[in-house]
Amino acid sequence: MMTALTENVKWVGKVDWELKFFHGQEYSTHRGSSYNSYLIKDQKTVLIDTVWKPFAREFIENLKQEIELEQIDYIIANHAESDHSGALELLMQEIPETPIYCTKNAIQSLQGHYHKTWNFIPVKTGDTLNLGKNQLVFVEARMLHWPDSMFTYLTGENLLFSNDAFGQHYASELLYNDLVDQSELEQEAIKYYANILTPYSVLVQKKIEEIKGLNLPLDMICPSHGIIWRKKPWQIVEQYLEWAQDYQENQITLVYDSMWDGTKKMAEAIIEGIKTADDQVNVKMYNLALSDKSDIITEIFKSKAFLIGSPTINRGILYSVAGLLEMIKGLGFKNKKAAAFGCYGWSGEGTKIITEGLMQGGITILDEGLRALWHPDQETIQTCKAYGKDLVAKI
Repeated sequence: MMTALTENVKWVGKVDWELKFFHGQEYSTHRGSSYNSYLIKDQKTVLIDTVWKPFAREFIENLKQEIELEQIDYIIANHAESDHSGALELLMQEIPETPIYCTKNAIQSLQGHYHKTWNFIPVKTGDTLNLGKNQLVFVEARMLHWPDSMFTYLTGENLLFSNDAFGQHYASELLYNDLVDQSELEQEAIKYYANILTPYSVLVQKKIEEIKGLNLPLDMICPSHGIIWRKKPWQIVEQYLEWAQDYQENQITLVYDSMWDGTKKMAEAIIEGIKTADDQVNVKMYNLALSDKSDIITEIFKSKAFLIGSPTINRGILYSVAGLLEMIKGLGFKNKKAAAFGCYGWSGEGTKIITEGLMQGGITILDEGLRALWHPDQETIQTCKAYGKDLVAKI
């Protein structure tokens, strides 16, 4: 299916309803995704990005129904990651001399992916490409979210092709932000930011301020995943600015794994104490073994504080908790406070290990954590409640 965005610009991508994980098994995509490619017909014809490799043949056959491939004058590669460039290898077999405009870093990345020497044209911020009536303006967007990333702006039509920025993993045939379920869209947009763009928040702020400073008229933001922002497109830009500024809501999240429910009972008692001290705070609890890790990361991103619990096992912690700590360290959350808790039998290192992991992630540690010997009895439950109550004052 191809959809006209304007008289001269068409969406020629692929909606992937069946996608359940992205980046291998790292990121959950409960609502699927899309791979957005765009075809511009001016005096010159331009293809912006392609689709993921499993859909390469379908993509090219559909493209042939719209245009003879030899009529494509230029290809724009905003980002080399294979979910955007996956059809490029097959496409270049058909039109091998077509110039590919991309950043210098993208040339290295594309050659690293496909081991081909195509007709690359390196561009940098401020460079333009004349299409006839309109121009393309290139804006480097390093580390949003790869070193090779860039935005492409189409003058006259006032469209910003933003690649991974402002996108979501969200499958919809409705295509535009004003047509889809707004709560679903908001949920997928913040999840995308939390899991992918959080480490680069400082760069996000700088790049957005740079773009705003250009005073470009903007009718649509066209990302490479999910829907297109056509109604009040600046809303997602302003939302990114808010998320990039050490974002938090009035929320506390407890995350744990448990062997025999002892650590779970501690979590429940701590929550009781928190709610006793503050009945307005939004408290959420997740069992790591039963919950999606990408969703949990999103909830931590939204929280002003979070607690992580694990029993001690083999002088360590449960592997699900260790994995989450590694994700937290890599994402580099700011403006977050946290503490550890958990049961133990004889050695009891688990709480200390979690605390050290949080410190490595740059998280502000509230205290040395809370441990409970064996399965919590009523006295321990009361201690956990008191701990939760006292925690509110520390946050």
